[in-house]
Amino acid sequence: MRNFKSLEIWKKSHQFTLDVYKLTKDCFPKDELYGLTSQIRRSSASIPTNIAEGCGRKSNTELSRFLQISLGSATEAEYQLLLAKDLGYINEELYIANEKNIQEIKKMLTGFLKNLPPDT
Repeated sequence: MRNFKSLEIWKKSHQFTLDVYKLTKDCFPKDELYGLTSQIRRSSASIPTNIAEGCGRKSNTELSRFLQISLGSATEAEYQLLLAKDLGYINEELYIANEKNIQEIKKMLTGFLKNLPPDT
């Protein structure tokens, strides 16, 4: 079992989730509360959640499965950020900053997956 809180990828994705909550609170219209706001919050929170759950599993095979789910959630959040920009909820500057963060998270997840040793 790993301590997920010590992982840089967990820290980065947790901070991204906090940023998304602030972004959606400050920038998204109230009529999106049950639409895009809810979706992007869930997808962003799913990234560190699945990293944490995977770290609580016994094998690297199981951890890998949860890291892949995190990667899928990161890609989902990436699209939702683009949609928010295209709908005019966030400006280009906010989009670029958050897009940069999600790309870094995806690269870190991919690297973690590649370097995860097989179960023995």
